[in-house]
Formats: sequence, C-alpha cells, structure tokens
Amino acid sequence: MDFLCEIVQALVALAAFGFIVVLIVAHLTAGMVNLTRHEKEKYFLTAAGEKEPFPSLHDPHSRELSVVIPAYNEELRMPVMLDESIEYLENRQKKNPSFTYEVIVVDDGSKDKTTEVALRYMRKYSAEKVRVLTLVKNRGKGGAVRMGTLSSRGKLILMADADGATKFSDIEKVEAGLKELNPGPENFAISCGSRAHLEKESVAQRSMFRTFLMYGFHFLVWFFCVRGIGDTQCGFKLFTREAALKTFSSLHVERWAFDVELLYIAQCFKIPIAEVAVNWTEIEGSKLVPFWSWLQMGMDLIFIRLRYITGAWKLQPLNKTD
Repeated sequence: MDFLCEIVQALVALAAFGFIVVLIVAHLTAGMVNLTRHEKEKYFLTAAGEKEPFPSLHDPHSRELSVVIPAYNEELRMPVMLDESIEYLENRQKKNPSFTYEVIVVDDGSKDKTTEVALRYMRKYSAEKVRVLTLVKNRGKGGAVRMGTLSSRGKLILMADADGATKFSDIEKVEAGLKELNPGPENFAISCGSRAHLEKESVAQRSMFRTFLMYGFHFLVWFFCVRGIGDTQCGFKLFTREAALKTFSSLHVERWAFDVELLYIAQCFKIPIAEVAVNWTEIEGSKLVPFWSWLQMGMDLIFIRLRYITGAWKLQPLNKTD
C-alpha cells in the first residue's frame, strides 16, 4: 500500500514538473503580434499597372462588403471559387445598385501562379472590385487573413477559403445570423459558418484514427479556449468592421489554429457570436497534413491558453498599424 502511494506521489510530482516546464516554454517562446508590412505589401496593382496604397481597417468603411480570400498555391482551385463568388456579388449588385463590394485575394507567399490568376480577375472587374495582396513570405492562413482584413474597406468583412468548399450564396445565412445578434451601439458581432450538422455523416466516412483526432481536437478547443461553438474551423466567417478590428488587432497565431484564438479573443471581449449551418463540400487538394497539422493545432491550443494566463500575450488596444 505504501509502495502504491509512493508511485502516485511520484506521478503527481512528475505531472506538476511537466506542467511547469510546458508553462515556461509557452511563455518564453511566445511571439508578439506582428502587424509590420514589407514595403511591397503596402500596395496593390490597378488595371493600368499602377501601384496604389491599401487602405486601413482603422479608416471608415467605403464598401458594404469585403471578401478576404487567403490563398497558398491555389492557381488551380481558386478560379472556380472566384467565378462563383463574383457572379453572386455582381448579380446582387445588379438587383441592388447601392450594394458595393470588394474581393481581396491574399497570396500567402505562393510558389505557383496564384497572384497571376487573381490579377486576371482584377483586370476583368477592376481594382475597385478585386484587389491582390501578395505577401513577400508565407505567414500561414491566419496571417494571410489578418493582412487582408486589415486592408479592407467593408462595413462587413467575410473570410472565405479559396477552395470554394462552402457555397458562397450561404453568405445570406451568416448575414441573417449576424443581424439576429443585434450588435448594439458598438456594432460588435461575428457570425460563423458551421459544418457541425454534417459531423455524423463525416464520421461515417472517416477512419477511426481521424475520428479520434477530430474529437480530441474538439475537446482541446472546449477545454482550453472556446465554449459554445461546435465548429471553430469552418473558413466562412462574417465580422462587423468593428469586431474585425477588435479581434484581429490582438491575433497572434498565424497557422491553422488561428480561428480558435480569434474566437477566444472575441469571447474575452464579450463579442456576441452566432453559429450558422452552411452547405459544405470537401474539395481535393487540402493543405492539411492529417497527423502533423492536428498535432500542431493541438499544441497551439494549449499554448494559446497558457500564454494568455501567464501574460505573455495580452489583448491589444486599438493602435494604428503600419
């Protein structure tokens, strides 16, 4: 009996030591918010080939809607998404001429012709409707979304994946979810597209190992960061301009788990969040590597919470960005 007690005490001590080590590592390796732009990232090209400076999210809005599309090596998948989304936006504008929009494609340091493909749409529809932000080096999906959002002009800002997995016309559903939140005088609100209603079907098609990883990730999200949101990772989220500024100004994570930190920040600021079911189809060519991407996301989730707990990361005041 004494021997068992000694083993338990040793395990508890080992666990406590391990936690302290992880806490120290999380604190010491915490990077600060990097909103600095390379000189080339401050400008977009017009159809005439002239360089114009991107606006700032701090400026008053001048469009009803901005659509921010992060793209890394998406020359093959992106045209289908752009055709669908711009056709929808153009038809909506024809029905309601007061509706104005812009699409911002953020090339996240691609090695293919992603920028060239996006520029073809800019030349077709003009730089007032389609703008291309080419990052000098790869930041990760979260970094690309943040850079595009900070360069947008919309009263509402939608982040949408370049693969077109979510039916673009479902923006009407997330818009309805946003309106139901009644943002109030500060106009803080976020509406998240969700695939949670498709989970049972997806589990039936997945291997046991991938299902285990998925549920493990959901548990870590719930335990460490975000409560009450069934699907934090759907790349179809709509922000009021004020909510985007409040959350993206504090964002640190630039890789796959950035959505979780974004929603964690929103809940810390008590920004109301709606979750709305959307149509979603899995598209071939995902950049996620099943095991390693899940492992990286899991570590990010643990570190997000620990870094905020230790004060390594703090929620940022609304300062001007470069």
